[in-house]
Amino acid sequence: AGGTLDTLARISSQKLSEKWGQSLLVENRPGAGGNIGEGAAARAVPDGYTLHFGAQSLAVNVTIAPQKDFDPVKDFEPIILVATAQDVLMVPPDSPFHSVKELIGYAKTHPAQLNYATLGPGTSAYLATVLFSDLAGIKMQNVPYTAVSQASTDLMSGRVSLFIPTLGGHLGHIKAGSARALAVSGSVRADQLPDVPTFEEIGVPFVAETSWYGIYAPKGTPREIIAKINKDVNLILESPDVKERSTPLGFRLIGGPPEKLRAKLESEIARWADVAKSGSLVEK
Repeated sequence: AGGTLDTLARISSQKLSEKWGQSLLVENRPGAGGNIGEGAAARAVPDGYTLHFGAQSLAVNVTIAPQKDFDPVKDFEPIILVATAQDVLMVPPDSPFHSVKELIGYAKTHPAQLNYATLGPGTSAYLATVLFSDLAGIKMQNVPYTAVSQASTDLMSGRVSLFIPTLGGHLGHIKAGSARALAVSGSVRADQLPDVPTFEEIGVPFVAETSWYGIYAPKGTPREIIAKINKDVNLILESPDVKERSTPLGFRLIGGPPEKLRAKLESEIARWADVAKSGSLVEK
């Protein structure tokens, strides 16, 4: 509750409730890197009344935490790719690093001496840091937390060297000077941080955001229901109200047909399987 996925789900469900004249209940099922909620949704009755609002963990867990109870491709009907979210590399306000290049240079000459905050394997900050480390050719130590507030506090106090969470929940810290932003993911700079370069600008090909969010239905849900939900979510993603609430939180609203989400899921499964081959997804 209160996380990036929960926030986006509540923005979307509120608008759908207004459109449908029906109450939508957002039920958080945390745990096991997302597998608990995903498994419950996969086993739900395929009547359109239970949907899964999921994140990138659905694609990543196939590699790092595979389950026998469900298959992310075979047991879900994709409905719509809702959004992606930019990641931001933050360091403490008194960090000696004022650029990503300086941080990479230090990490290469001092392997495994820098530590980074995450909320554990499969979470967006973990995946973003693994990908960054892999692309930069560096090794660092993971410090897992149970709550994002704890990770943020330790980053700001200097107990950890860096943190790469999704942008939206940390803009306040950055703008207040409690944390320093060195780079953001994505092909363009964040509107909220126009002076902060993208990773690609500084030579790290970290273009695609690691955080993405989609709506799914259990396998067997009637096609007409999937088409109806897809149409209505596409409409709310175009509404000025949703854009106004989502953009400051770092979301990039996407939309499109169900096939777009299916292609995203399948490509991300392959992407993280390739990263795992290097050993980067294995806890050191």
